[in-house]
Amino acid sequence: MTLLDERRPPAAPAPPPGPPSRTVPWLRDLALGIRFAAGGGREGWTRTLLTAVGVGLGVALLLTAASVPHMLDERSARDQARSVTKVSGSPDASAKKSDSTVLRIQASTEFRDRSIMGFLMRADGGHPVVPPGISDFPAPGEMAVSPALGKLLDAPENALLKERLPYKVTATITEAGLRSPGELWFYAGSDTLTSASGGRRIAGYGAPGPSDPLPPMLIVLVIMICVVLLAPVAIFIATAVRFGGDRRDRRLAALRLVGTDIRMTRRIAAGEALFGSVLGLLIGVAVFLTARRFVGHVEVWDASAFPSDLAPDARLCVLIALAVPLTAVLVTLAAMRSVVIEPLGVVRNSRGGRRRLWWRLLLPVAGLAVFGLTGKVEEYGPVNPYPVAGGAVLVLVGLALLLPWLVEACVNRLRGGPVPWQLATRRLQLSSGAASRAVSGVTVAVAGAVALQMLFAAMNDDFNRITGQDPSRAQFYAQSEIVRGDAALHSIKEFRATKGVTQVIGTVEAYATKPGAYKEDEIQPTTSFTIGDCATLRELARITSCRDGDTFVSHPVDKGQAGWVDRTARKGKVIEFDGYGRGKSLHWTLPAGSRTVRARTDPMGEERSGILVTPGAIDAQTLPGASTVSQIRIDEDVPDAAEYVRNTAARLDPGMRLDTINSVERDRQYASIQTGLQVGATATLLLIAASMLVSQLEQLRERKRLLSVLVAFGTRRITLGWSVLWQTAVPVVIGLAVAVAGGLALGATLCWMVGKEVTGWWLFLPMVGAGAALILLVTLFSLPPLWRLMRADGLRSE
Repeated sequence: MTLLDERRPPAAPAPPPGPPSRTVPWLRDLALGIRFAAGGGREGWTRTLLTAVGVGLGVALLLTAASVPHMLDERSARDQARSVTKVSGSPDASAKKSDSTVLRIQASTEFRDRSIMGFLMRADGGHPVVPPGISDFPAPGEMAVSPALGKLLDAPENALLKERLPYKVTATITEAGLRSPGELWFYAGSDTLTSASGGRRIAGYGAPGPSDPLPPMLIVLVIMICVVLLAPVAIFIATAVRFGGDRRDRRLAALRLVGTDIRMTRRIAAGEALFGSVLGLLIGVAVFLTARRFVGHVEVWDASAFPSDLAPDARLCVLIALAVPLTAVLVTLAAMRSVVIEPLGVVRNSRGGRRRLWWRLLLPVAGLAVFGLTGKVEEYGPVNPYPVAGGAVLVLVGLALLLPWLVEACVNRLRGGPVPWQLATRRLQLSSGAASRAVSGVTVAVAGAVALQMLFAAMNDDFNRITGQDPSRAQFYAQSEIVRGDAALHSIKEFRATKGVTQVIGTVEAYATKPGAYKEDEIQPTTSFTIGDCATLRELARITSCRDGDTFVSHPVDKGQAGWVDRTARKGKVIEFDGYGRGKSLHWTLPAGSRTVRARTDPMGEERSGILVTPGAIDAQTLPGASTVSQIRIDEDVPDAAEYVRNTAARLDPGMRLDTINSVERDRQYASIQTGLQVGATATLLLIAASMLVSQLEQLRERKRLLSVLVAFGTRRITLGWSVLWQTAVPVVIGLAVAVAGGLALGATLCWMVGKEVTGWWLFLPMVGAGAALILLVTLFSLPPLWRLMRADGLRSE
């Protein structure tokens, strides 16, 4: 050692090693679980694929739900793009004539309960504005149609519709001009349309602006629909990640035998679930992208969408991509807490691990408490969506958590019975968790549906208006701006000659005023003026004797209104007809001998007060601003009688307004929401059926050896088939009972929130029927795999 070495300071001691990283074991164990899931042989891949397919179906439905906001925005944007540009801020004002303006009139119709929207158009100049979706303005006698309407017209059985729209189809409306691919829409060219016959002049298309806001009660409905449709999907995904749990636990017991501890086995199980959920994400994306290509050809409850409309929001996609794997891991770890995995086997459902009830009741009670603290929804006030959605989620999830305890408590008390019943109940007593999980989606869906149906029934009167119309006296109301000299008689003649028509009330109507100068704030006395033959006038007023040339003054029941009629209908005095820009004013003297009669209510539910005259008293063709009105009664036993009436109306005047007389009128927004609920409920029920079927097949696969042993000892196949039915039916019956009770409580609470009384306590019966149908459907589809699993080769062991 040199002197220099002696002068060096001693080396510092090495720092003590830090605590071992917790991340590395986690990642290592997760990777090991992924290897088991990906390379576990046939059994491992079967379980992984079952999980992935189940998760994939749920993810596909979640991506579809995430596309709804974009779809609604796109539909609204296309609808606004084809709306007429407002003139002077008014939607009804006509534009000034120019080289680009267009005269048009609505020519919409119906065909066998399907609405067909369309317009007759006539160009004012050489460069007319063209609606979105078509490139050229249709020439007279030509028509541009939507693809769906084109197919309808080409069908041989729709000859009546072809007769009603006799124009030559020269163009197809593209996606830019349609709200949905199934929409029935057309634009037809005309060379006879005038402003006098009802044409309105427009200068362009595109009416940007916010749509009408939803009323608060409808907002509550929309929130509940979203919760009710998506909650079963989340439960279905949570159930799917637990497929094949028995085989997984036996494999983990083997790992415990070679030295892994409890924490490591749980992390390995989480890795398997993570792999299956990520694979399910990929399958869900693939299913969504594949189904989106064909969505334009699918129409459910008259609703459809373009493939480009189904574009999920990017933020929701990220949320789904993170939430699904995280949910899979958390559900797996939570499930492992109830299972004791030892090196020599698996112990589950021990007597000391009975499910507790108290905490399961907290969630539904907390949900109802949230509704109570939120208070009632004001009729015109804002609605906070978070308490409504949060309360509904707590109630529905609480019902799903309550179901396993109730199933276990019920099946543990079942004793005796036929052999199939004993096999089913014994299986449920040994392991009721899988059956409860399979039924939880049904429970949540039915409970939500019952609550929604109660809410819909309570709101029915607010969004379904009693019109006062009488469909027993007439089924159609027709109005035309074309008035000929014998217009009323001609309309009656044509409609009466129509197949299936039994009675026609045909009139020419205008408005008569008291002539004179009036101040700006003074109301000019005005009353209706109706021309019709004697048989028609007897339908409008209580007239005893009548002949052509007679005139009448019809008084309503209300004396105040009768006095207002008399201010215009002065016998022996002059009255005035104003053309309102559609003709010159006309003066006419009401005969002094006009009789006063009492008005009757017509089929439209209106009292026909005013001046009633027969065709011999005045020339109807000279009346400015007049219109032809017909009220038509048909024999509904005659096939297509309504279509014959519509064809006659189109032949008399292609722009004739033809309305169906209904005693009840539904709000369009309310009807649209109800249609959306029907579409979503159909998709959710199909998903629930798939969930129950996959779960049933997974349970049968787990019992393959047991089934083979039973058959080898002489058990009849029909006995095992009935046992599968009972094994499915018992949890479903219990689940439906929970769903009905919870749904009624939730529905009554929601009705209280919106300030409505419960009008239907028995609306759960159709939902119970749907649950019973699901039992039969799942059992039917599970029988073929059951027969295969009961073969003798199931006893083979490798």
